[in-house]
Amino acid sequence: MTVDERPVPGGASAPLVLLCCALAGAGTMVVELAAVRLVAPWFGASHVVWSNVIGVVLLALTMGYVLGGRLACGARPARSMGVAIAVAAVWVALLPFGAQSICRLFMPEATALDQALVLFTWGSFSASLLLFLPAAVLLGAVSPLATEVLARLEHLRAGQAGGRVLAAATLGSLLGVFGTSHLLLPMLGVRGTFLLAAVFLMGGATLLLWCARDSRLLLLLWLPLLGLGQLDAHGPAVSPGERLLGTAESGYQSIRVIESGEADTQSRRMVVNEALDSFQSVWGPSPGLLGGGHYYDLFTLPLAWQEVPPSWNLLVLGLGAGTAVRVMGGVLPEDTDLVWTGVEIDPAVVRLGQEHMDLAAEPPSQILTGWDSRAALAVLPGPFEQIILDSYANNMEIPFHLATVEFFSEALAKLSPGGWLTLNAAGFGVQDSLIVSLAGTLAAAADSRALILEVPFSRNAMVFVRRDGEIPFGTEAAQFEAPAPIQVLLQSLGAPGTFRWVEPASAGDLLTDDRAPLEQLQRASIARGRGDWGKQGLAQESRP
Repeated sequence: MTVDERPVPGGASAPLVLLCCALAGAGTMVVELAAVRLVAPWFGASHVVWSNVIGVVLLALTMGYVLGGRLACGARPARSMGVAIAVAAVWVALLPFGAQSICRLFMPEATALDQALVLFTWGSFSASLLLFLPAAVLLGAVSPLATEVLARLEHLRAGQAGGRVLAAATLGSLLGVFGTSHLLLPMLGVRGTFLLAAVFLMGGATLLLWCARDSRLLLLLWLPLLGLGQLDAHGPAVSPGERLLGTAESGYQSIRVIESGEADTQSRRMVVNEALDSFQSVWGPSPGLLGGGHYYDLFTLPLAWQEVPPSWNLLVLGLGAGTAVRVMGGVLPEDTDLVWTGVEIDPAVVRLGQEHMDLAAEPPSQILTGWDSRAALAVLPGPFEQIILDSYANNMEIPFHLATVEFFSEALAKLSPGGWLTLNAAGFGVQDSLIVSLAGTLAAAADSRALILEVPFSRNAMVFVRRDGEIPFGTEAAQFEAPAPIQVLLQSLGAPGTFRWVEPASAGDLLTDDRAPLEQLQRASIARGRGDWGKQGLAQESRP
């Protein structure tokens, strides 16, 4: 049988075929982009997880192209195309309901950070294979099948048919990319995004099979979708004795606010993505120092190292739910006004903080929501008495553009003379290579040595530099008119091996906008921590 003698698909039309190609392209992008959000509560959303998901989808598409090419040789490619889209739709709809069981196979509950380091890589890859590969294979098969159907319908050459199919699929992919990131995930959440994608895919498959005179398959293919809305897609469970106060699926992460304790022992914490043994923000019944190894308390130390002015102008880059502001506001002298600006890129974090963690800004204080910290710093006039840098992505990662000598120089320029730049750094002790690299870069920007202080009972360290001034740590001036709670805190710091002075880094060791190998430094940091701290010590730690 020659190409021109091949049977023409009955009932199917070229516009319908191209529409289904566009839906398949959009569906593929929904799976790829929402996939990371689906597994983030267990594995986070780091570059490693993104790479694994993208790699699995590309592998699946490769397999799908081969499968579609084989099926295209059959007598009824339109039917095969409709069945492939319909089965993919069912799989996509089931993803939110099967994610917990699959992810828990590779990330058991109560996994500590040292164990999770390996699981982030291989666990997320294995879970992605089981969850996303089948649907992506089927969606990948659509393009070669559509090319064959279109060539038969319109009597086109392969290049002509393939060009139209690729154009339609790429247009659908474009809509899927922007629609998923900007509309579906923020408005519908992960579950709603997958279900809506499944409905559109099944709608296209239904039209195609109906036109191909295969209506008897429709009821069978629609049955798995019926009743899914009544099921519950579970994320990670809260521990016994805890209460889930609020949740959100933002354009950046999965967020939960969890409460524990009663009355004076009550606390709330905001956790994002995989959480593990960490949290993003914490709330106590009253403002002021939190105690218990919370690194936020060390943000207040500059109040012990200088005469406190009548107004303390504070900038928090990485506001979260406002923990740093709540701590600072609780220890400032009564005759000192706290004027603060908080920058938080995720509006959902701010909203949950306002609802459950007493986050509120009364003018002239302000919250800049939806801003990247570096972009916000560029437009804020200053000057500030103190800038707190507490911006993290995926619980453990400082964004590289917020850890370079160029950025630190920009921040120091916004400080008052004698002002403070305070950096929360996640790591394991004052000798940690990641923390030392950050401190050396910060010292180079300030052209003066930086101080690293280990946070007691924590895997955090605080790095301090001062614009145009020395840090009076370890001297009598260190407690000059300091509020009483800070004096007590300061007395608990400074044991041998828990602090370190770091001189400005040499040019070859600087973290720069051109080269900032933070991921390699972080891996070395965690590897060192596994040996120095051990599993039990890691399991008791709090968030970086």
